[in-house]
Amino acid sequence: MGFLQNFEKTLADQCFQNEPPFCSAACPFHLDINDLIHKWRKGRFNAAYRTFQNTVGFPGIVAALCPHPCEKACLRCRSEQPGDGAVSLHLLEQATLAYAKRKKPNAYNMPLKDKKIAVIGSGLSGLACTLFLCNKKYQVTVFEKEGRIGGRLWEQLPSELFLKDIENQFQFESYDLRLNTEITSLDELADFDAIYIATGRDGSSFGLSDRPEGAFATDRDGVFWGGELRGRSPMEALSDGLAASHAVERWLKTSLMNQPKESEGTKLCLGTDRLREAPAVLPADGSAYTEKEAAAEAERCELCACDACMKSCDLMRLYEKTPRRIYEEVYITIHPGTLSRDGTWATRLITTCNQCGVCKQVCPQHIDIGEFFLQAHRAMHDKGAMPWAFHDYWLRDMEFSNGEASILVRGPQCGEQPKYVFFPGCQMGASDPAYVTKSFEWLQKKCPETALWVHCCGAPVEWAGDTARHAQEISLIREQWEQLGRPQFLFGCTTCRQMFARYLPEIKGVFLYEKMAEWGVKGEGASGAEHICSVFDPCSSREFPDLQESIRTLTGQLQIPLEPLEHEREEARCCSFGGHTAIAAGRYSYEVARDRASENRNPYIAYCVNCRDTFASQKKPVYHILDLVFGLHGTDRPAPTLTERWENRQNLRDTLVEQYLGEQTERKETMNLYIEETLKHQLSREMILESDMAEVIAWCESTGRKVKNSSGHFIGHKKIQNMTYWAEYQPEGDGYRLFTGYAHRMCLEEENK
Repeated sequence: MGFLQNFEKTLADQCFQNEPPFCSAACPFHLDINDLIHKWRKGRFNAAYRTFQNTVGFPGIVAALCPHPCEKACLRCRSEQPGDGAVSLHLLEQATLAYAKRKKPNAYNMPLKDKKIAVIGSGLSGLACTLFLCNKKYQVTVFEKEGRIGGRLWEQLPSELFLKDIENQFQFESYDLRLNTEITSLDELADFDAIYIATGRDGSSFGLSDRPEGAFATDRDGVFWGGELRGRSPMEALSDGLAASHAVERWLKTSLMNQPKESEGTKLCLGTDRLREAPAVLPADGSAYTEKEAAAEAERCELCACDACMKSCDLMRLYEKTPRRIYEEVYITIHPGTLSRDGTWATRLITTCNQCGVCKQVCPQHIDIGEFFLQAHRAMHDKGAMPWAFHDYWLRDMEFSNGEASILVRGPQCGEQPKYVFFPGCQMGASDPAYVTKSFEWLQKKCPETALWVHCCGAPVEWAGDTARHAQEISLIREQWEQLGRPQFLFGCTTCRQMFARYLPEIKGVFLYEKMAEWGVKGEGASGAEHICSVFDPCSSREFPDLQESIRTLTGQLQIPLEPLEHEREEARCCSFGGHTAIAAGRYSYEVARDRASENRNPYIAYCVNCRDTFASQKKPVYHILDLVFGLHGTDRPAPTLTERWENRQNLRDTLVEQYLGEQTERKETMNLYIEETLKHQLSREMILESDMAEVIAWCESTGRKVKNSSGHFIGHKKIQNMTYWAEYQPEGDGYRLFTGYAHRMCLEEENK
């Protein structure tokens, strides 16, 4: 399971998900400004004050003295929109102090600890360290050589402001303050368990030096320093004192001086393209926000975060799963710990990934979460813990495509070793056999040395995680290609091309549509389009920009006006078909398809039949590009049911056998099954073939294993491969009337009696 460890390391080393926003990174206190923004937007000034107070220690002093580097770092500072500018965090802090009603600090009813700490200096840094250590109930003694506390604050702020804030924050704490007491040697403090030196600018350093392995640590055990003594600004000095309290406590608890240093800056990579138009909110009185104005200003914040994957990936967006959360759930599924070895915490989640690749595309580090899901799928399959029902239909579909429906034909002038092989995939003919036959006829005219091979590329077994069976499918394709003399492939399916590029890179090929754009399609019955359209790029086309451009070239040749979609070309989104999510996550699959179909009101032009049929099932006006090239259909052709897709492939094979092999195909006799249209579509949605229902009925009639319900209908079941199907029916004329059919995605084991 090395892929788990590799992905964890990738997240730790490369993922920017937990990187702070620009403002927080620039803040000396690393304030969680995104959290504050949420509170300001809702007018929760008491909660905002508590966050501010707990982070900075002395909120009144900070609000008055901080130069607010956060505003200079704001992404909106880079905006070129009129009236834009940084979110006014300074005024929002002032509003927090003005409108918060509860400003008393927390009072912790805890016993005093037996550890004694000396703090040398009562300026900002010393007082900050004292405050946080007092909060933890340590015994703190402050030594101040002057006759008053505050250090340089007396030069920077009115005394009534900072003394009141200090008094307020210490109102529930006690410490030993020794004014007019100068420490000249640390030996005077031998009775203390730890020391923090905050003697200020030009203050004594007692001959110490830095210890490189710990924050605020000196080369003397138990002694720490910080603040203006270390060349820090006033706000940085205050931050040092707060952070140094944690280093002191670590020493007291562990005898270690290696408190980790806080990371500086941020690795976020965000541009102004994410900015909404939002002019700055100016206070009506010219100086301070009203509560309403503060909330409006907070709304301007973009909540900067490395969230491109969360926004772009349907799975992460709809399920609100971060990459880290995905890793954790997959890990405990593959290594369940105290659960049984077949833990199923995230099996459905793993199968919900569409394998569209958009996560890798939008990630600034190109982290491929889809590949992680694919590896997890393989791991679950190998341990026998992936539910077979998630992929049972698709594997049966592939068996049919590569068995009864598969065919290789050569044109009259093709010979044994063709120059090209048209490889439309298994779904193009399933949608409409004419897509394949018309394209092959066109290719025969342009290049008679072209063969046709209708076959599946093996995507279903890859998406099912079955690596051994997938390797067999790939090997079969490679052997056939070798036997044909290694011709160039002309692909009709973007998923097939993607699979070949990954697993059969030695087979060179281009797309049918690239050749159409190159050779021209004039006079092929092109119908054009009556309205402005939008090209929908399938997610599997992302790696093939030449293909995407060829589709636009074709629409130009057909004089079809286009309007771009929000997500196209390299940012193409999945229509919902990829990864075969419909069984494992039916509701999710439906919502993804609905979102894609509603991206704009124009008719779509698809060049993946799965995209075309997905949108047709959503009642979205949609052409396949071949509808326009050959004048086949308008935008309202319904999506074929699963049964019709199997029949279309069989009809395609029969047509090709008759036309190119000169043979007649004998069809097996089939049962006359009468099914209402509504039920046909219901069966299709539930991944049930009408032939499955016929097989159930035939079994029940031949064995007598059936029961009669209160409606006088027969009910019976039969196991077909892995799954058990049920049918409710009754004889009618020369066949049977089906009233309902269903499958619980389970296998009933029973003895023959």
